[in-house]
Amino acid sequence: MIPIARPYVTQEDAQAAYDTILSGWITQGPKVEAFEEKFAAYTGAKYAVAVSCCTAALHLSLIVAGIGPGDEVICPSMSYIATANAIRYVGALPVFAEVDAASFNLSLMDVQKRITARTKAILLVHQLGMPADIDSFQALCAKHGLVLIEDAACAAGSAYKGKKIGSHSQLVCFSFHPRKVLSTGDGGMITTSQEEYYLRLKRLRQHGMSVSDRVRHQASHLVFEDHTELGYNYRLTDIQAAIGIGQLEKLDWMIAERRKIASCYQEAFQEIACLQLPREEAGYYSNYQSYALSLGADCPLSRNDIMQQLLDKGIASRRGVMTAHRETAYGDYYPDLHLPISEKASDQSLILPLFVGMSNEEIGQVIEAIKQILSGPL
Repeated sequence: MIPIARPYVTQEDAQAAYDTILSGWITQGPKVEAFEEKFAAYTGAKYAVAVSCCTAALHLSLIVAGIGPGDEVICPSMSYIATANAIRYVGALPVFAEVDAASFNLSLMDVQKRITARTKAILLVHQLGMPADIDSFQALCAKHGLVLIEDAACAAGSAYKGKKIGSHSQLVCFSFHPRKVLSTGDGGMITTSQEEYYLRLKRLRQHGMSVSDRVRHQASHLVFEDHTELGYNYRLTDIQAAIGIGQLEKLDWMIAERRKIASCYQEAFQEIACLQLPREEAGYYSNYQSYALSLGADCPLSRNDIMQQLLDKGIASRRGVMTAHRETAYGDYYPDLHLPISEKASDQSLILPLFVGMSNEEIGQVIEAIKQILSGPL
């Protein structure tokens, strides 16, 4: 079986975790701080705050941005459900907007139509690692006095107009889930260049504590903490951070390897008329966290039929990115909402295997399988 993804974790990463376990400090401590500093430097942001997952990163970012009950936050429905869930965590209402059919990223034109007096923020997703048009959304937010938060769960190492994702906006959220390019098993990060956000995010991730465990542990005099506000247990462990440091050192190389595989797919499928391939515009640089094919109306088979035939050939695939408004948890909130572009893009796309270490033989198997399936009898 060729899997849809496989984390690229080396012996050195395992050794770093092992050494950290034996160091005696295995929760949020010196390795987390080192990982934060290195990640901030990599992205070009002034600060980085490590948390337990990207959902936690989104939740805390919405809190420090001042989003709360009665507010509206515009976001894509076509995104993993965590995007919308984080908005609901703070009591705000997700307002789902359409995506662009080619990039799967938010449609600026559609977002403009959905801004109301209650709109307080736009949650911009870099879908599957493909950067969204940050400049246009920043201009829109400035015009209407809105906060822009970037959901960069899939976009570690991607770049927009020559700068790494993470340095453009004041709140950018990343995921280190095993399906992501940089993985720590699980985990997340928030980048910002605003000191006020940075200091409050660090408190919120640890129950609102005024001083960290590390500061108290290393102090030469008594230090007692105060819990300054309602906070959360969103800490990252030093074990995860030790792995993350090694992963970060390899990130650009891993992305280069992923782009080679994506290039093989692009070249092999470009002549198949019924397929729409990912498109990388000038100034946009994707880490190809995933590679998605979209099926045209003239495709001889349904998306699910293609996925089943791939599975029969020993090749895993995944459906296109979900639409939150059609999930059971959101059905009662949006019973009449119809987003035809998002729904079609979700229903008519599939994600192919792509991971560092994928052999030329495996790449060839996937390519030949797609060609055989689409050239079969109608």
